[in-house]
Amino acid sequence: MKQNIELKIEQQLNKKKTLVFALIDSENINMKNIDKFTTTLVNCGVSAILVGGSTILDQLEIHKLVKSIKKNIKIPIILFPGNVNGITPEADAIFFSSLLNSLSTYFIIEAQMLGAAAIHKYDLETIPMGYLIIGDGGTTGFIGSARTIPHTKSNITVMYSLAAQYLGMRFLYLEAGSGVISHVPVDMISHVKKVYNGKLIVGGGIKNVQDAVKISNAGADIIVIGTLLEKSGFEKILSDIVNNIS
Repeated sequence: MKQNIELKIEQQLNKKKTLVFALIDSENINMKNIDKFTTTLVNCGVSAILVGGSTILDQLEIHKLVKSIKKNIKIPIILFPGNVNGITPEADAIFFSSLLNSLSTYFIIEAQMLGAAAIHKYDLETIPMGYLIIGDGGTTGFIGSARTIPHTKSNITVMYSLAAQYLGMRFLYLEAGSGVISHVPVDMISHVKKVYNGKLIVGGGIKNVQDAVKISNAGADIIVIGTLLEKSGFEKILSDIVNNIS
């Protein structure tokens, strides 16, 4: 059943063509500047903040991070964990995702099983999401033991997206990986959009307004910006992205 945060996302998408979510990697964030940083993200116009990380080691640190962010902003904070230690009751919701093209059953269903008890205990809103690693995959693909989908194989991505839909996953994330050179191909995005009956998220390798506009026009409902936020002077580019795809 759809709950509060998911409904808010739908309401925003009724008003805007494409939303921008900011992804904060809990391993790389400077806690001393977190107040200023998150306020800047809100001022740039992002619709939500995702908190995740592929190699989180300390659950207490992510708990402190989310709690600190929540003090300063009113937009949703959604967990995007790479493992069971990325769960905290301080968040507003969690993308309850399955890495569908992983070679390891751990990232397909076992981690989800292990994390489910904590999510239930914390009464966290869950947003069901299929997760696919495209191309190089970066750190995320390596850690998740992904059998990555080549850029030229849109038909494979389409088949996975239909499988996600039939399994009841209302969101689908096409991920190029953190720090990668190129984003998910626009033709792949458009092919998936034609058949997938849900909210389509695209992230990884989006470095400028031109990339964001192409991805938005191809059919992405949500664009995730992560690595760009670690660059000096990201504010101008992020604001321009939001303004040009809304």
